[in-house]
Order: sequence, then C-alpha cells, then structure tokens
Amino acid sequence: MKICIFGAGAIGGYLAVELALAGNDVCAIARGSHLEAIRKNGLTLLIDGKEKNVKIPASDNPADFGPQDYVICALKAHQSHESAAQFAPLLGPDTAMVTAMNGIPWWYFYKEGGPFEGRHLESVDAGARQWNLIGPERAIGCVVDPACEVIAPGVIEHHEFNRFILGEPDGTESERVKKLSDAMKQANFDAPIRNAIRWNVWLKLWGNVCFNPISALTHATLDQITSGALREVCKKAIYEAKAVTEALNIFIPEEMIERRLNVAGKAVGHKMSMLQDLERNRSMEIDALVTAVQELGRLTGTPTPTIDILLALVQTRGQIAGLY
Repeated sequence: MKICIFGAGAIGGYLAVELALAGNDVCAIARGSHLEAIRKNGLTLLIDGKEKNVKIPASDNPADFGPQDYVICALKAHQSHESAAQFAPLLGPDTAMVTAMNGIPWWYFYKEGGPFEGRHLESVDAGARQWNLIGPERAIGCVVDPACEVIAPGVIEHHEFNRFILGEPDGTESERVKKLSDAMKQANFDAPIRNAIRWNVWLKLWGNVCFNPISALTHATLDQITSGALREVCKKAIYEAKAVTEALNIFIPEEMIERRLNVAGKAVGHKMSMLQDLERNRSMEIDALVTAVQELGRLTGTPTPTIDILLALVQTRGQIAGLY
C-alpha cells in the first residue's frame, strides 16, 4: 500500500514509522532540519521504552513522489489550507485524503445530509481552496488521540494513546476505509471505523474550543484549566459548543461534559498545543478549533458569547505575537 505522510512531524512521524515497519510503501513530506535529519539518519520513534528507526523517502517537494493510495495529512488545519495546491502530484484517480487534524474539517458539509449540504466553511477553507483543489470526495475523516512530540530533528517521542478514529463523511463503511483501518491495525494502531465521524470530531472539539485559547491566554496547564474558576469558563464554552452541535443534528450526552473535563484534568502539567506554539514562536492554530465554532454558531443562529470572547482575545494575542 502506497502511503504519503504529508507533514511528518509529531503525529505524522509516529504514523510514518509504524506504517513503514508494518510493510507499507511510505514516503514523507517534511521540511527544514527535520527533513535533513530524516534523509541522513531516517525517522526515529521512541515508544514504550523502545527505539524504532526507519529509512523512508522524504522530501519537501511532493512532485518527487507519484500518486498514492492514501495521503495522510498531518499538518495543522491552516497549513493544510496553505498547502492545498501542493497535494496535486500525489493524487491519482482513486487517492484518498485522510485528514488527521484537529478541529472542524474543511469537508464538514460534504455528504452531511443537512440543510447546509455542499457548503464550505470560510474559517477553515477560505475561498473553498481545499474543496476545489483536493476535492471532498477524497476525504476520510480522522480524529487523532495520540500525544507525541518532536524532541529533536528526525526524532519523535510518543507519550500516550494509539487511537486514530476513522470515518467516511457519508457514514458508509467503504472498502477504502476498511483497507486503511486494517493497515493501521497491522501497524499497532487502534483504528476503529465510525459511521458518524462528526460526532467524534465534536466530542474532541468540545475540549479544544476552550482548553486551547485559555492555555494561550493564561499559560495555565490542562489540570489548572479544568479546575477552579477556569473550569467554569470551560463549561460555559462547552455548553455553547454543545448547542451548536445540536443545531447541526448531532447529539452527545450532557454527562460527557463533566467526563471530558475530568479526564483532561488528569494530564497534570500538560501544555495545550496553542500554548506550545506561542512559546515556540510557531503559527497558532486558532481557526479550526475556535473560529469554526463561531462560524457554525452564526450559520445556525446559535449564540456563542463565551466562545466569541475567547476567540477575540486569543486572535489578538496571536496577532500581537505575529503568529496569527
């Protein structure tokens, strides 16, 4: 199976190593010192006290590789939008695009079946760039659970979890998603297929819509964000996100709110990705995690006052830092 990992950073690197070791024909798109290290020494994964290393073709130019069976996009949402035209050399007639990214995906309203069917979201796909250049018919949804980190160029450290939840936008269990799930299971991943992938997207987003902006604004860790006064701010934002979710005809039990907060609170000392980006002077992923929820709220006539405030504050913080 030919698989290109587009964005072989923390999550992409983890996928690349395990999929290659399982016998797949894997190539990687990376850049800078990380790319140089992969070319020189291969890609190294530190996991469960072991060190795994693979030598795979890597480039910053997708034209170096031909059409793939699957392209797994592990970029951040705004980077995927910026890179939309670069995917072309990798896309054959039947190539699937696996969106292993956080937040609302750019293909959200493709075969969604509701009143907004076929609509693109400006917050995550301005000008329908990905919709037109990649095509939503290629998309396979993917909700990413693992926590990984690039600890040195060419070196990925896995911290916890191995689950990648997969799902077709139309809810079917297609042959292509079954083949992908099987390949990922053979590579030591938990890769269940869900017939309502947007449900899983929203459940994860309920946390990200508040945890991430609060972290960037306060520099608080996840256990601090989910306790005391900040926990109440989180609950207000999550209830607003829940209302948006229900306006889109997706229903997640209310008890999942407390569960989501309690599980997150166990990650003592964990810094959210938005705070990590701020501290490391990297572009901040705000739109897919927060702006998209506001856009969907306005689209469905659902008020999001707490989310609106968090968004205005974190956008300004990002702009002042030159990272948004």
